[in-house]
Amino acid sequence: MTRTSEEEPTVNQSEAILSKLWERNYDPLTCEIVGRLPLRRDARCLDAGAGSGSMAYWLAERVPEGSVLAVDVDTSLMDASRRPNLMVRQEDLEQQEFAPGSFDLILARGVLSVLRAPDELLERAVRWLAPGGWLVAEDFYFLPAEDAATPVGRSVIEAYLRAFRQHGADMRFARRLPARLAQLGLTSVDLHLRPLGPGQGEYENELMRRRLELQGQPLVDNGWVSAEQLSEFIAQLDRPEARDVTTLLFSVWGQRPTT
Repeated sequence: MTRTSEEEPTVNQSEAILSKLWERNYDPLTCEIVGRLPLRRDARCLDAGAGSGSMAYWLAERVPEGSVLAVDVDTSLMDASRRPNLMVRQEDLEQQEFAPGSFDLILARGVLSVLRAPDELLERAVRWLAPGGWLVAEDFYFLPAEDAATPVGRSVIEAYLRAFRQHGADMRFARRLPARLAQLGLTSVDLHLRPLGPGQGEYENELMRRRLELQGQPLVDNGWVSAEQLSEFIAQLDRPEARDVTTLLFSVWGQRPTT
C-alpha cells in the first residue's frame, strides 16, 4: 500500500526515531566504557553534545550524589525533569566555556568531527577536567568509499560522505583522538575500535536503513545518487554478499593527572 503524505513522519518524528535507533546501537558500548571508570557517586559530569539525552540520564543515575550537565545546540528531545541532578542547557559547544576543574567526567560522543574546530574543544575540555577526571571521546572514522564491497555501496557511501563534507565535517578526525589526548597531557589513554557498516549487526543495519529511508532523499535531489541505487543499497543490507566495514567507531578515554 502506498503511504499517503499525511502518513509521512514529520521532521521531529524522524529525529526521534533515529535517536532511539542511535541509542540502541551505541549506548551499550558507551555505558560499558564509562562504567569501568572509577567515578565517585558525587562526580560532576558533562555530556557534551548530549543529543536526545540517553547517556545523560544514565550518568545521572550513576552519580546520584553528583550532577550531570547535558549540553547541545538542540535540546528539544531531552527531558530535564527525568532526574533531580540533571541540568539541560541549550548551548553551542564551540562558544561555551567553563571554569578549570569543573568536571570529573566529560563525555563527547559523535560531536567532535562535526565541529569547525574540534582540536580547540578538546584543549578546552582538558582544562575543564578536575585533577583525576576522565575524558571519554567517541567518534567515527569513515573509510574510503571507493573501497566499498559493492558497486552500489561505493556510490551510496560516497554520496553520504559528500553530504557530511558539505557541512564541514571531518570524517577522519577520530583516528587522531588517541594521540591527541596523550599530546594534551592525559594519562592512561586507551581505545576501543568497533567496525560499522552493512552486515555489522542487526541494530547497525536498522539504523542505516531508517536513516537512508528518512534522510536519503536529499542525496537523490542533489544528483549524487539515484533513487534506484539508494533502494538497492537498502535492500542489500542484510545480505552476506554486501557485508562491509565502512566506518570505524573510535572510543578513546584518558585521565587528567592528579599532580
